[in-house]
Amino acid sequence: MHRLDLLVIGIYLFCILALGFFRNKNYKNESDEYILAGRKLSLPSFVITLVATWYGGILGIGENTYLYGIQTWFIFALPYYIFAIIFAFFIAGKINHLNSISIPDQFHSRYGKTAGIISALYILILSSPAPYILSIGILLQFAMGIPFSFSLILATTISLCYIWIGGLRAIVRTDFIQVSFMFLGFILLLFYSIKFASSNPTSLNTLPESHLDFTGGASVQYILAWFFIALWTFVDPGFYQRCAAAKSANTARNGILISIVFWFIFDMLTLSTGMYAKALLTTGDPLFSYPRLGELVLPPIAYGIFITGLLATIMSTIDSLGFVSAITFGRDILWRIRSQGGKSDKEWDIASTNFIREGLIVTAFIALSLAFIIPSIVKLWYILGSILVPGLILPFLISFSKKKISILPMMIFPIIIGFVWIIIGELHGNYPLGLEPFYPGILTSIIIYGTNRTNG
Repeated sequence: MHRLDLLVIGIYLFCILALGFFRNKNYKNESDEYILAGRKLSLPSFVITLVATWYGGILGIGENTYLYGIQTWFIFALPYYIFAIIFAFFIAGKINHLNSISIPDQFHSRYGKTAGIISALYILILSSPAPYILSIGILLQFAMGIPFSFSLILATTISLCYIWIGGLRAIVRTDFIQVSFMFLGFILLLFYSIKFASSNPTSLNTLPESHLDFTGGASVQYILAWFFIALWTFVDPGFYQRCAAAKSANTARNGILISIVFWFIFDMLTLSTGMYAKALLTTGDPLFSYPRLGELVLPPIAYGIFITGLLATIMSTIDSLGFVSAITFGRDILWRIRSQGGKSDKEWDIASTNFIREGLIVTAFIALSLAFIIPSIVKLWYILGSILVPGLILPFLISFSKKKISILPMMIFPIIIGFVWIIIGELHGNYPLGLEPFYPGILTSIIIYGTNRTNG
């Protein structure tokens, strides 16, 4: 990288750390302040932090677009818009009116301690920043030649250190800079890609026909599996936290709807540049399609801004999900188990913040372990979503009603079925009955729910 490019990255990191560690003199060391920014999140802050959190697996998006074309939009964008709209109108306001801080907190209030802790274990894995730590480790290794293992540890440390002090407010402050670099970086990449292609028409390769097919050559069942995995939106702990932190139900609803517009714009930028990468690049690892395209078409400074944009895209997700994972482990598991008398409510409230900080260390360890064990971004998404979402989605939706139902079988058996399905698929090279693992998991959940209703 050119020295000017490195200078851009250095300035970005300095600004992020300075904003992240800034602490208002009126800051109160209370869990509501630390976790939910005092439940006073404004509409601009809500939109910025939700948009920033959504795109951590940007290298995986580039890889999938390079390999399969517009399929990427149909599996990683369109279904999430649909479920986000449903979430905005039917769930966001309800979350805002509750006193709950997290999904496990809501499970604890509605179903009891055991269900609350089980849901916390699921959320701890589901919200792991592992895929995004993997992304940034790969990016730093590619762009700057840093050894992979060191880049993973460096990225994790930088992305999580300022949360220790400032909590959600620190995340929101840094997200304003990160979103700016996200959009500016990809706008520059698209502009220079168009310019390069127009001045070098012989460099354009013909796109395969499959790149213009919404399936990308995959089966319709596979596409539908990704569509249903987008139900993840309903149990996304980042969504829940932002809606709980919003200053009103209208802020939560309108913030999600506005975010969808920004997601669409950014998706068009990433899809267009991914197609240019396929057309302009010849050989090489598809995972590096975005940075390789940037190397080809961008001049110094512009390339630095783009690489910084990639870093910002990933880091904004790592800090948000890392914080959610820390809350899940520290407050929803440790604090729930240990907060049994002996201290005043205020003392236990302060203690919960300390537990969350301990959870940051555990979160970093789990995320790094997963990143080393499953070194594929898209595969991490698919496996985690296929196994865990079926065990959470129906119990979560039912928790807003007053129906009396035996919830633990609905939380446990779909997970077991999905896990076994994936193990069999890995051992034999294909899934039983040719079904993707999400389907037997969600079907198990529906059957148990139907049986519960019949018995009731």
